[in-house]
Amino acid sequence: MNIAIAGGTGFVGKHVTKALTERGDSVYILTRSPNKYKSNQQVSYIGWLHDDFHPEQHLPKLDAIINLAGDSLFGYWTKAKKDKIYQSRINATYAIIDLIRKLSEKPEVLINASAIGYFGTSDTKTFTEQSEEQGNDFLAEVTEAWEETALQARSFGVRTVVARLGVVLGEEGALPLMAIPFRLFAGGKIGSGKQWVSWIHIKDVVGLLLYAIDHKHVERTLHLTAPSPVQNKELAQALAKTLNRPSWFPTPSFLLRTLLGEMSILVVDGQKVLPEKAIESGYHFHHATIEQALAEIYN
Repeated sequence: MNIAIAGGTGFVGKHVTKALTERGDSVYILTRSPNKYKSNQQVSYIGWLHDDFHPEQHLPKLDAIINLAGDSLFGYWTKAKKDKIYQSRINATYAIIDLIRKLSEKPEVLINASAIGYFGTSDTKTFTEQSEEQGNDFLAEVTEAWEETALQARSFGVRTVVARLGVVLGEEGALPLMAIPFRLFAGGKIGSGKQWVSWIHIKDVVGLLLYAIDHKHVERTLHLTAPSPVQNKELAQALAKTLNRPSWFPTPSFLLRTLLGEMSILVVDGQKVLPEKAIESGYHFHHATIEQALAEIYN
């Protein structure tokens, strides 16, 4: 298969590219800076988001497009940072829709990243793909616009999957930052510890993205979370046990809200999100429990 990936040089994108090439697919990574990377027989770096980019001159007939592009959520959320978070996602997705529009032969499927932040935060509710309730905070606003933009691909007859990512655990991303206090013997729960963490191991992110490519019955929303979300206090205990460190030092919520500002919502609050579609369709999770996931990463 020929598969284009926007955001293919990031943490998730690199893992997806590796999995695709290992099974024999050809990958075309859409990037602003193709000269920074070296193409090979299976992976080509294609410059895009500029006026002289013409899809059919630079790309073969595509079977699928994966859009993972977007600025990192980490960093103090000034107005400029929030604008960058929002615009990077919406503009890249608009560019994907324009790319599809210009292709005479459309790809079979577009898989567009989103986030479980769509639902807002709650300590008591459980969300599945069937849940219609939406949050009213900044991340919910971003994901709503992100998804609405991506779903425009359906007007071109392209099967569209909106992949709502949970907290991705792996050698990069949030986990190394979460582990620092524990390594320094100063780890513990955050705030009450009751907030839900809907996590997923990077292997299952890749597994579900490839599953969505290969299975035509998968469309619209798909939750990329493990089937066993945990509360923050449980995550702290599991991380401490895996790293052979204590979990003695809780961090007050007010301190993080003061230090991190609005970005603190990522660690102080949460939501319990279940991958109902993946479970019902028979996807087999590589790491279904937090203990399995952490052991694989750190052992």
